[in-house]
Amino acid sequence: MKLELLKLTNFRNYERISFQPSEKINILYGKNGSGKTNIVEAIYILALTKSFRTLNDKHLIKKGEEYLRLEGIFYNEKSKTNFKILFDQKGKTVYIDNDKIKLLSDYISKINIILFNPSDLKLIKDSPSVRRKYLNIEISQYDKNYLFYLNDYNKLLKQRNSYIKQLSLNFNNSFEYLDILTRELISKGLKVYEYRKRFIDKINELIGVYYNKIALTDNVYVKYKSQYKDKDVDNLLKIYEKNRMRELNLGKTLIGVHLDDFDIYLDDNNIRDFGSEGQQKNAIVSLKFSEVDILKEKKGLYPILILDDIFSELDSEKINNILNIIPECMQTFITTTEVNKLDEKIIKESKIFKIDKSMVETE
Repeated sequence: MKLELLKLTNFRNYERISFQPSEKINILYGKNGSGKTNIVEAIYILALTKSFRTLNDKHLIKKGEEYLRLEGIFYNEKSKTNFKILFDQKGKTVYIDNDKIKLLSDYISKINIILFNPSDLKLIKDSPSVRRKYLNIEISQYDKNYLFYLNDYNKLLKQRNSYIKQLSLNFNNSFEYLDILTRELISKGLKVYEYRKRFIDKINELIGVYYNKIALTDNVYVKYKSQYKDKDVDNLLKIYEKNRMRELNLGKTLIGVHLDDFDIYLDDNNIRDFGSEGQQKNAIVSLKFSEVDILKEKKGLYPILILDDIFSELDSEKINNILNIIPECMQTFITTTEVNKLDEKIIKESKIFKIDKSMVETE
């Protein structure tokens, strides 16, 4: 699916603009703070209903305004579809072809987006919760059924934690209900684990290939860490029972996929501890291109690719190595402050937009 037309109203620094991209490569350039990233952020929100820059939707509304509207016309070989999101002080509402969609799970996964921006280095440097969030977002694009299992798991986890706190205050309560919750948690958790493992297995088939194209070495892989690894229901029940007193003392569930994590390795060393900033960035870009192939295989269409300010701290050779592995028929949005770092051939094949003072000009 590709974007034909983007309309923004009261979004960030834009009062009202229309943006018509090329079906191939689009380069948005301008000074820092000019609004380049705001445009690709709007595309991302239209796909996933959430920003990659803020958790508070109200921060997206232009200062002094009461609402914002994002609207995009997307198309594939068979049809065109209008997607719209309205944000106001009460919340957000999503529409497909002007039909209000009640469940976000029925909206998400219709538009597939792969994004890289500098904050993605948090996938390597930050806490496990950042990496779990990444898995949840990306796998939900791959298969929306994953969201149902994840939501069920999180509801059960909340119920189990609440009951554990009750038990910790009153040991006379029965453990029978706790065992029921534990068995249900394991059932949903194993489904979540299976989705995550399949996804990471597919990533590992591809990530080394892409890293080699960028940096000329391919010994890169992802190591998935889960307490549910290679465990069946009975073994997991024994682990929960073994940890029961610790859970009662701490008042929370200590075993489960809500504690999953993964690391990226280069030459059998954790890239977090031994990789340079450039190696880490190359690894994340390789991870994202692996996702492109996974989504293409699953959906039969290339996702939209957003490369937001990825060229800082990379030399011209690596920049052009990255650009040269973009599939020719995939719609791509690139934001940069320096167009002159890009290969002339790529510039000639791209539609270029100058962003300045909340204005978008085609060159």
